Amino acid sequence: MAEELTDQQRAILDFEADWRRHAGAKEEAIRSQLGLTPARYYQLLGRLIDTAEALAHDPLLVGRLRRIRDQRAAERAARERAVTR
Repeated sequence: MAEELTDQQRAILDFEADWRRHAGAKEEAIRSQLGLTPARYYQLLGRLIDTAEALAHDPLLVGRLRRIRDQRAAERAARERAVTR
């Protein structure tokens, strides 16, 4: 049986899905609403989107975040290859 998301994990996914609706800088909102530093938030989010539980919770959000992450990684790799040539 798959484990369930913790309250914090659900809060992170829900925040990421809805943060654009809130006024102000995202980093400020992360601190005030979740009580995390932005660095820690992104560490947790990065790990979280690789879980089946997160995918089950919000498949559209997790799929979009995975695509963005993979695209950025591919762009970094292409830049690194171009520099080493």
